[in-house]
Amino acid sequence: MQRSPYDTAAALLPLLGGPANITSVAHCMTRLRLGIADRSTVDEEAVRAVPGVLGVVTDGDTLQIVIGPGAVVAVTAEFEQLLSSDALSTDPFSAPPLPAEPLSPDALSAERLAARGAELRADQARRNATPLKTALRRIADVFVPLIPALIGCGVLAGLGGLLVNAGWLPWLTPALAAIASGFMALISVFVGYNTAKVFGGTPVLGGAVAAIVVYPGVAKVTAFGVALSPGQGGVLGALAAALLAVRVERWCRGRVPDTLDVLLTPTVTVLVAGLATLYGLMYAAGLVSTAIGTAANWLLVTTGPLAGLVLGGLFLPLVMLGLHQALIPIHTTLIQQQGYTVLLPLLAMAGAGQVGAALAVYVRLRHDTSLRTTIRSALPAGLLGVGEPLIYGVSLPLGRPFLTACAGGAAGGAFVGFFAVLGDRVGATAIGPSGWALFPLLTGNRGPALAAAIYAGGLLTGYAVGFLATYLSFDGDSVGDGSSLRRSR
Repeated sequence: MQRSPYDTAAALLPLLGGPANITSVAHCMTRLRLGIADRSTVDEEAVRAVPGVLGVVTDGDTLQIVIGPGAVVAVTAEFEQLLSSDALSTDPFSAPPLPAEPLSPDALSAERLAARGAELRADQARRNATPLKTALRRIADVFVPLIPALIGCGVLAGLGGLLVNAGWLPWLTPALAAIASGFMALISVFVGYNTAKVFGGTPVLGGAVAAIVVYPGVAKVTAFGVALSPGQGGVLGALAAALLAVRVERWCRGRVPDTLDVLLTPTVTVLVAGLATLYGLMYAAGLVSTAIGTAANWLLVTTGPLAGLVLGGLFLPLVMLGLHQALIPIHTTLIQQQGYTVLLPLLAMAGAGQVGAALAVYVRLRHDTSLRTTIRSALPAGLLGVGEPLIYGVSLPLGRPFLTACAGGAAGGAFVGFFAVLGDRVGATAIGPSGWALFPLLTGNRGPALAAAIYAGGLLTGYAVGFLATYLSFDGDSVGDGSSLRRSR
């Protein structure tokens, strides 16, 4: 019987140290993202054992619980409801988690891999606790809540494009274009609001300052001898404007008398940050945004296969280092500028290599029933772009399959990059999904059909190379006694 979202949330809360230990709650496409006050009170192994949990990723003071597309939204809502309740009942949490079944001999290697995965996660959490990576995580927290709207609008934009190209339903396509474009026209406001919220300011003040970026009246303002354009600087300008607003607001809070705070603080915040946005930040962010778009196009047109090989091959290590979060503003900038990001389809090839490597391990481990069961249960999620169960449960603890998965991703990225050199660019109208789930969001300079065909070829290449590289280099016969696991460390 499938566990309800409430049951999952109720089972998780006590294992996380209770309501007092939760500092923030958010979710992305597949993960429940929780801010944790005291990591020592979290029973990570028990969390991983809760039915419905696909994996756990530790990232500094943030705990990311992989639940899967769709289900994570319902679980997050129930979790927030439990936290906001004035009187939480102890009944749902009084029962201890179900005990694990006794391990059979063929489950020993799976147990060792799980333990090794936990060690790697803990070690990576320590490595990720740096000021730079903390800043990147907080910037990611600004953009992650926007992903559902990006996906919804991206799918509608793709559908509208198909209808226009086919000449169908001409009365509907203008409405679809308005629905799909409305959010993107005001995305800077949402970025400003979330920035202030994440960095400790008043959200509506961050949104108010960021709204300047998209206000049509900025065309009457001249900065550095050039008239500004509405939207100049995009999300990067909005991010910078809101960050400045937070700094100004904090400065005012410590100096303005309480009796005047409600009047002076918001006024000074909006005025100072607004003038700085008009006469500096928009212009500078516009230069950076233009450079990002130009660099991305040049990279693919000039060095397509090499760029694809590097991006597809290094994305899994970037995820392990926590540096992939720096790409989120870049993706959003490209989508705002060009209508799609050309980087995401290349990076998605890393997931294809991961699936191919996991399939090879499955074939090699003919006698390890437990680990084969783990791979079987995680593969559907991997095909849809949720790679954490395979990464932390199989390839990374084994070592060598993680490297061969990277090789598969590199091959798939090179395949897609090769067509970019020929003039066929593949892009995604939103960020978040990958694997097969990315197909509804694909488009390109020559239409979605060709983009989907090239992307499918890249996936098949990633699957094949990841499988072959793993199958030929990984000796699975000795995993059961632990010797191959020792060799791969």
